[in-house]
Amino acid sequence: MSEHASEDCEKETLKEQMARIVEEARMVLPGIQALFGFQTIAVFNQRFNDLPMYAQDCHVAALALVVIAIALIMMPAAYHRLAEPQLISRRGIKVSARAICYALAPLAGALSLDIFVVLHAVTSDLPLSASGGIGAFLLLITLWFAYPYHARRRRNAEIGD
Repeated sequence: MSEHASEDCEKETLKEQMARIVEEARMVLPGIQALFGFQTIAVFNQRFNDLPMYAQDCHVAALALVVIAIALIMMPAAYHRLAEPQLISRRGIKVSARAICYALAPLAGALSLDIFVVLHAVTSDLPLSASGGIGAFLLLITLWFAYPYHARRRRNAEIGD
């Protein structure tokens, strides 16, 4: 292991890892729940009915993706309480951390679809709306997945020195 790699990190205990996972879920969940509330209310707005059916379908798909994200974000608590009550295990941490990470993919899809719907409602410009939705998706996937995986690979290469 290189000198630089060992200086800037330290191992967490299982208890610290689980506390961090819980903290991450608590940080993300309120935002997702607020998004779900706004998505649900939107269908009762008169302008929603004025949108083309494909835009309404995109909004419904986004709503479904947010439900999946909420389920994944809340899954660690259910897993801990039902599968491993009063325990903190490596398996529980692995399952919980993956669930939170996996929740980001449907969340990115939902946000991107809703960006498309909002842009379409404002501009009625299909190419612009699609570009905005695709751009949002690429940004989120890059920041939430590609960059962290790249950083992990770089870190593993440093450790291998």
